[in-house]
This record gives sequence, structure tokens and C-alpha cells, in this order.
Amino acid sequence: MKFLINLLVVVALIAGLVAWIALPLIGVLIAAALLAAWLLLTRRGRQAIAVTKVGVASLPQRWGASSVIVIGIAGVVGVLVAMLAMGEGFKSTLNRTGSEDSAIILRGGSQAETNSVITRDQVPLIRSLAGIARDGDGNPLVSPELSQVVDLKSVSDNTDANVQLRGIGPEAWALRPNVRIVEGRRFETGLREMVVGRGAQGQFRGIAVGDSVRLGNQDWTVVGAFESGDSHESELWADAEVVANAYNRGAFQSVTVKLQDGDGLDQLKAAMAGDPRLKLDVQTTRSYYASQSRQLTAIINILGKVIGVIMAIGAVFGALNTMYAAVATRAREIATLRALGFRGLPVVLAVMLETLLLALIGGVLGAAIAWLLFNGYSVSTLGQNFSQVVFQFRVSPELLWTGLKWALGIGLVGGLFPALRAARLPVATALRAA
Repeated sequence: MKFLINLLVVVALIAGLVAWIALPLIGVLIAAALLAAWLLLTRRGRQAIAVTKVGVASLPQRWGASSVIVIGIAGVVGVLVAMLAMGEGFKSTLNRTGSEDSAIILRGGSQAETNSVITRDQVPLIRSLAGIARDGDGNPLVSPELSQVVDLKSVSDNTDANVQLRGIGPEAWALRPNVRIVEGRRFETGLREMVVGRGAQGQFRGIAVGDSVRLGNQDWTVVGAFESGDSHESELWADAEVVANAYNRGAFQSVTVKLQDGDGLDQLKAAMAGDPRLKLDVQTTRSYYASQSRQLTAIINILGKVIGVIMAIGAVFGALNTMYAAVATRAREIATLRALGFRGLPVVLAVMLETLLLALIGGVLGAAIAWLLFNGYSVSTLGQNFSQVVFQFRVSPELLWTGLKWALGIGLVGGLFPALRAARLPVATALRAA
């Protein structure tokens, strides 16, 4: 029977923690306001404040033990926020790539450019489809593109890493107006020249403007660098026909098009479905790149939370040991308060408020460390095209708030059982033990 009761308590505690972490900001503010009103307006609440003041005043005398809670929770929050910031940064980078007014065409059923093939005889058919915008001369804005994975040495450890070499035509620049040359110039058609993204330059060796790079058994000259603020900054761009000749490619991987205003995408889908020669899929470039981030972002988030849970368990035990020791050393003080008429609830709340204060300090410390060390930190990871995507950690206010909620959740669990023990301790026993 006792085991069943303990099991129910643990289950209820876990459910309460899950509900707490999922609680939105407005819910937390309402809960805090209700607690503050109870503390200030009720007799037992004021007693809890008085007992809490006594406990907090004694913290400097036992700061060594209390720092176990602070440091442990700071570690949990720091690691959790850093892991989630990595997933958020990767997702944000890919979500900024593409737009709603351009579309990417892939072979039917293909999930990424690497496993897509669009034959050359299909490109003129695509150019004639409805829904595609045209330039001032009446030419359709269509960019057949190649995607080739190449090896470059990484800056961090000088090992080989996969990088995406994108073969593009002149229309690609008009389709991606956010791409701007910030150093050097664009490559010239028909020459083994390339421009490289700033993100790639920060992660890989030998691609500064003016460098010569050996790719596909040929030497390529880096003539420019570009910025785009999205995942294209991880790529190398060159003339599509030159890339095709260097790697013996007879087909393209994708075709990017500019959509007409309004229902351009619907028109394009209908026209493509009406031509049996075009067994292709089309979606907006924003939808495509957003879909590329989902799987890896989910894995990173799950991994971060699993690691956070493991570390949180350790922090809870640290908090339990510290608060049990604090209750034991303050046994006479608590017993004296009980003898003076303080009830059990104010004592419970006082111990828990003290633990929550330490947890809040640890949470703020961990969140600050994560923000200072990781916000804006550039890394690269393998994307859906089996090439490295360069992105920055993004420590958002939402992630910091999540970290603080985890810290307070740990404090709630770590302070609950010592608080109950303090409230249940017989006054006479406590005075004799002291």
C-alpha cells in the first residue's frame, strides 16, 4: 500500500512538472500573482514570508551547500538552452531561405535535390507552363540548377567536409534578390569561376576571394563572396554548364521559377499535372527549405531535452541533499517557530520558496552563460543534401524562458520533500535533537 501511494505521488509529481513546463507565460504570471496575493493578504501567507526571511538571511552561512543547487541548475539550464538554441538556429536559417513567390520543381517523390533528376528536354516544357512570371523582355524566369557535393577542409580540424556546389544560370540572381556580392564580382558564364557564401568561408579553408580550388579534377578560381542571410551562404555557386561538364552531368537536379502574382502556384501545378511528360512535384521554395529542417530540428530538440532531463535528475538529488541538510541544521529554529504557533503550511512554503530562490539564481546564471557563449555562434551540420549547412545558434527569449521554467521545476521538486519533512517534524523531537 505504501509503495502504491509513493508511486502515485511520483506520477502526480511528473505530471505536474510536465504541466508546469508546458504552461504559457500568462499562466505563470497568473499563478505568481495568486501566490503573491495569498502571501500578502492572509495570515498564514505572512507567516510564510516571515519564515522565508529567516531562511534567506541564513544563506550566507551555508552558501557552500546552497551553491550545489545553484551550480547544478545552472548547468542544466545552460546545456538545455544551448542544445535548443542549436535546433532553433538551424530551423531559423532554413526558414529564412526561399520565399512564397518562387517555387522549386523536383522529380516526383523526391524529398531533396540530391535524389531528384530533371532531364534537359523537360526544361523547355517547364518554361512554357502557365503560372511562371516573366522578365521585362517576356522571358520566363526559370533557373535549371545542379547540386553537386564536393569536399573542402574544415577550419576547425582540417578534415574533409561536404559542401554544396550549386550550378546556376543567369536567372538565378533575379530569383534570389537577397543574394548580394560583398567582395569581388560574379562569375562569368563559361569559365571555371565561382562565388562562395560568407558562411562557407567562415567554416572551410581555401575559398577566400582569389584562391584557386581543386574540384572535379579541375582548378576553379574564387572571384567573389556573397551574403544572403539564409542557407545559401553555405554554398559555392558556379555556372551550371561548367559544373555539368566538370562532373559529367547530363541532367539537372531542380528548377527554380518565379511565380506570377496571385494564384501562380495553382496555375503551375495545374499545368504540370496536365502534361504527362512532366511527372514532377512543385512547392514554394519557402515550404521546401522549411521541410528540410524539420527532421534534424526535432532530433536536436529531443536530444537536448533528454540530456536536460538526465542532468535535471542529478540537480534534483543535489537540491534534495542540500535542503534536507538545511532542514536538519535548522531543526531547532523550525521547532521554535512551530512552538510559537506557526502552522505546517507556512513552514512548507518557506522551505520551498527558499529553494525556488536558489533555483531562480541558478536558472538566470545558466541562461546568461548560454546567451553569452552561444548566441550567434556559427557552426555547420549535415543537411538533407548531405552537405554542410552553416548556421548560427539562436538563443531567443522563448528559449531563455523555457530554461527558467525548467530551473523552477527542479526547485519545486528539490524543495518539496524537505519542506514536508520540516513541517512534519515533531516539535519536542526537534528541540531534543538540537
